[in-house]
Amino acid sequence: MSRLQRGAERDTRAGFRSERRDYSASVPQGLLKAARKSGQLNLSGRNLSEVPQCVWRINVDIPEEANQNLSFSATERWWEQTDLTKLIISNNKLQSLTDDLRLLPALTVLDIHDNQLTSLPSAIRELENLQKLNVSHNKLKLLPEEITNLRNLKGLYLQHNELTCLPEGFEQLSNLEDLDLSNNHLTTVPVSFSSLFNLVRLNLSSNQLKNLPAEISGMKRLKHLDCNSNLLETIPSELAGMESLELLYLQRNKLRFLPAFPSCKLLKELHVGENQIEMLGAEHLKHLNSILVLDLRDNKLKSVPNEITLLQSLERLDLSNNDISSLPYSLGKLHLKLLALEGNPMRTIRREIINKGTQEVLKYLRSKIKDDGPSQNDSVIETAMTLPSESRVNVHAIITLKILDYSDKQTTLIPDEVFDAVKSNIITSINFSKNQLCEIPKRILELKDMASDVNLSFNKLSFISSELCMLQKLTFLDLRFKILPEVLYHIPTLETILISNNQVGSVDPGKLKTMESLITLDLQNNDLLQIPPELGNCVNLRTLLLDGNPFRVPRAAILMRGTAAILEYLRDRIPT
Repeated sequence: MSRLQRGAERDTRAGFRSERRDYSASVPQGLLKAARKSGQLNLSGRNLSEVPQCVWRINVDIPEEANQNLSFSATERWWEQTDLTKLIISNNKLQSLTDDLRLLPALTVLDIHDNQLTSLPSAIRELENLQKLNVSHNKLKLLPEEITNLRNLKGLYLQHNELTCLPEGFEQLSNLEDLDLSNNHLTTVPVSFSSLFNLVRLNLSSNQLKNLPAEISGMKRLKHLDCNSNLLETIPSELAGMESLELLYLQRNKLRFLPAFPSCKLLKELHVGENQIEMLGAEHLKHLNSILVLDLRDNKLKSVPNEITLLQSLERLDLSNNDISSLPYSLGKLHLKLLALEGNPMRTIRREIINKGTQEVLKYLRSKIKDDGPSQNDSVIETAMTLPSESRVNVHAIITLKILDYSDKQTTLIPDEVFDAVKSNIITSINFSKNQLCEIPKRILELKDMASDVNLSFNKLSFISSELCMLQKLTFLDLRFKILPEVLYHIPTLETILISNNQVGSVDPGKLKTMESLITLDLQNNDLLQIPPELGNCVNLRTLLLDGNPFRVPRAAILMRGTAAILEYLRDRIPT
């Protein structure tokens, strides 16, 4: 069927309203011509308060160029060209859409996020081919029942609206794979949600939910469930039977205890920070075989069970701001990349050890397993075997903890005797923090095949030599800088960058994305005036800290929701 015939079958008067201003002039003809060929039209950020009539009628009307040219090349045969399948009208000032929307039945993608819409037209039911609908960041209070007719919809994004409920029959959207309802005013989740059996990702964060229906466990393919920032007091035990679940976010609720997770063998991240959990028992841990991230910060925990060592895959454990006074020494056996302990009344580990970071704490705990007798500390020791020149060198830390420590000396260079003291010992951590170093000591390269943890914070470094790339096992680097040194982008093994409390003004998201091992980026308290949306593509990041910078967006409410929410927010704002 030709485009003319299809146009004749539709209401050819649709789209013409004499009392309405025509915004067609705001859409260049060249853009419309290109859209007829590609099937895609992007009108984002054009300050539109209405959708131009020429957009609604792009599949109906004879194009303007047809009236000016009677001979057409093969590429200009407009009657053979494709219907519009992708329409982006985001970041405008639209307050409503008309029923003329039905003139675009071939649409598979409709993106109208960041407008001022208070409702959607009932004609949306005719977009039966629609697979992705993004209406986030509007002012929707209700959804039309007709939306349940979109049976091919796979992605529905309704975050940051004013929804208080969902229409009857919502479960008919059985092909949905990604549903975002965050930042609305929902108080309940319909029991019928269990029929959304193809759902892979469900975001219910920042609503007013007091409970979750047990039937939610019927979502057998669900991998990502975000219920952060609600009013949940309990979690249905059935949730523990969701075998496909990989990411579970329950931060900022009112939970007092956790269920066991006997069937969640694939669970990789469990975030339950900022609740009122008082106890963590063996039953909570013994089934979490795949867990990588366990966030328990800002609760009321008093102890950590020995069974924590069952979590052999655990990489990040956040216990900050609890009531924990001691840790099981067996925790040192885990291969943690981050152990957060700040804000606990810790009595068995000295504050100076905690301040030196994760690896130092783990080594201390391991040393306690080996020797539960005489106190072992990391103070400077002198023996008959110690050379006079080595009297300032922490030999015990070198031999026992594999740490080369020459911190807090206020020196402008590291003496050779420090490196000489290493001799044939294995060194995995280097701590030269709190000095007056203006450049990285060249002899640090002597440890390039061993050192994985390097602390150079609180010095006067103005640049980093590219030779740092030669530290082949480097995974953790603590620095204080005015700019993010170029060389950091070229260290493929780097997993952690802590560059808070500096004057960093910009970062290169493209280069950060190439750092596939990077999982922690701390940019707090710097001079970042803007955060590039492309930073959202750094999907390997598990911790991104941006507080204390002068940028206006993302807003504080977004930052409070955590790394995943920040990255998603940024990705949503990448120009298309």
